[in-house]
Amino acid sequence: MKKDDSISRLDAVAHTDKCALGKPDSPRFTKSQELVYELTVADAMRRKVITTTPRTLMSELREILRANRISGTPVIDNGRLAGVISIEDFIMWLAAGEPDCPIGDKMTTRIDTLFAHEPLIHAVGKLEETGYGRIPVVDKASGDLVGIITKGDIIERLLRKLEIDFHTEEIHRYRASHIFEDIMGDKVALTFQSAVKGQDFSLAGSASSRLKKTLERLGIDPQIVRRAAIASYEAEMNLVIYTDGGTVTASVQPDRIRIDVNDAGPGIPDIEQAMQPGFSTASEWVREMGFGAGMGLVNIRKCSDRMELVSTVGKGTHLRIHIDIHADKSKG
Repeated sequence: MKKDDSISRLDAVAHTDKCALGKPDSPRFTKSQELVYELTVADAMRRKVITTTPRTLMSELREILRANRISGTPVIDNGRLAGVISIEDFIMWLAAGEPDCPIGDKMTTRIDTLFAHEPLIHAVGKLEETGYGRIPVVDKASGDLVGIITKGDIIERLLRKLEIDFHTEEIHRYRASHIFEDIMGDKVALTFQSAVKGQDFSLAGSASSRLKKTLERLGIDPQIVRRAAIASYEAEMNLVIYTDGGTVTASVQPDRIRIDVNDAGPGIPDIEQAMQPGFSTASEWVREMGFGAGMGLVNIRKCSDRMELVSTVGKGTHLRIHIDIHADKSKG
């Protein structure tokens, strides 16, 4: 597959995948950075894909690209993804003055692909890293093509996601944001707990998504909400990837958020080693799905004001994340 710079880059979003996750004095999160953690590739990909076969002639490719206003197509052979042919391949064949031939002779067979259930952040990172204009999406079990995703598709999906019913949401936010004013007490805290099932990637991220929505409705500063959402997402994914499951418990007070993540899993033998960027003990099949890159704990530490991690091999792990609600404002 050849590089395609015809579509504008998603620089701000791609920086998230490269761990540009900072504390309050670091670059601030954007709404699009937040959304790519919530959405999956399936949410943004195009399911109706224009394809060719290895037997399609190069002379026919020009009309296919022109009529559909595309710059390349996946090449399908007996239902399976065999390669990719791009407009660059066509131009090189045309410039060489070679005789007509099947697409199979000119297509690229080394293909980068994505799985439909992967987080959208993985698609952003792969598009940015490779410079490709499009990446095929395949079914993990069968290898069949189920869609294709481009930078333009991601931008369009993010814009659609932002088109929410603001009126209804404002009502929810107004009610929730006044809750601390209506409760009397010397010390008040709201507690939210979610159970997370290990190895269940279909529900991965749902707990952190619910927490984010709750914090938004409480009227907490969006930057604080994004830090809490990303930290809880990374912690939740660690439960899914490395344990049989656990709980994510958030305690919200007027001035702080505390997130406790507990599991009775295998434990962490060397916490200092686990905190190193890129260190991962994820299984091969988890890595094939696009998870387990070894940046979870690193990102959690960057998003929190304080982080405590205690683990006992064979008994489990307790992670506590502290985020000061007024930290951003106090640090200017």
